[in-house]
Parts: sequence; structure tokens; C-alpha cells
Amino acid sequence: MTDEQFFELCQINRDLRIERNKNGEISIMSPTGSETGNRNVNIAGQLWVWSEEDVTGICFDSSTGFKLSTGAERSPDVSWIKLERWNSLSQEQQQKFAPICPDFVIELRSASDNLKPLQEKMQEYMQEPGIQLGWLIDRKNHKVYVYHPQMPVECLDNPHTLSGEDVLPGFILNMSKVW
Repeated sequence: MTDEQFFELCQINRDLRIERNKNGEISIMSPTGSETGNRNVNIAGQLWVWSEEDVTGICFDSSTGFKLSTGAERSPDVSWIKLERWNSLSQEQQQKFAPICPDFVIELRSASDNLKPLQEKMQEYMQEPGIQLGWLIDRKNHKVYVYHPQMPVECLDNPHTLSGEDVLPGFILNMSKVW
């Protein structure tokens, strides 16, 4: 399937989250349950508020697809890209699945998600140019896996907050509404 055909498939099936990995295998994810959707919007809202004050980048929600350098099309639950990187894309690139990996990605594990595929997805992001930080939030086990390129994964047990570090200076995610 060409990139254009895949984009059209996604447009026709807007109620589904469709991703394609680097091998061209397609994954179809149904909409999340209400509880997960509420937690996800809380995370996105906290990042959006920080981003509006910071103004060095822009946020994206879970319905946004990105074309990675491997050919995979991925949709992180929440993501952020530095404005200078985003503005380097053409208008046409910005309107489709932008050929860029976000600087920062978050994946939120829902009750029906298996952990291993999400960890593999996070590792895929960490191989991409531009990525700097990723969080895999495992609500089921109250753990957060913190990813940096070319570094071991750090596992935090039931943190109260998460820091955006130097990637998102001053951003602190309050986990009380996430757990």
C-alpha cells in the first residue's frame, strides 16, 4: 500500500486509530474506553497549557499520525514538536502524516493494551531523528517508563509527578488525575 493509499484508508475510517509499523504491518485500534479517554485528555491538557505559555513548540493529540524515517506511520497518544522543526515542513507535509518524529511522545496504556507492543513502539520512536524524550504510562501497574535515545529505559514506580527535563523546561505532569 502506498503512503497516499494508507492516508486515504485512514481518512475513510476516521473512527479508528490505524497505524503502520516499519514492516508495513497495519494495526487497527478501536476507540479507547471512556476512563482512558478522560486520562488521556487530562495529560494532553496539562501539556497544552504548558506549551501555550512556553511557545517554543506545538502539541498533538492521539488522532495525529506521523510518518517516521523507517516508513512507519505512528500516532502517539500525546506529542510535542519544537516549532522550528515543525515550521521546516511544507504546508502539504503538515496537512497529511507529517514526515517527522516528535521531540516528545507519550503513550498511555489502557486496560486492554499489552505492555510489550507499547514498549516496542517506544523503542521504535527512540531510533528516530529528533526524538528526545518519551513516557510510557502504565496505569494498570502504576509505573512510568522513561525513554531517552541511546540510553537504558528508566522505570518509575507510582510517581506523583513527571518532569519534562531539559526537553520541556518547566513542564511537570501531575499524575494524580492520571492514575
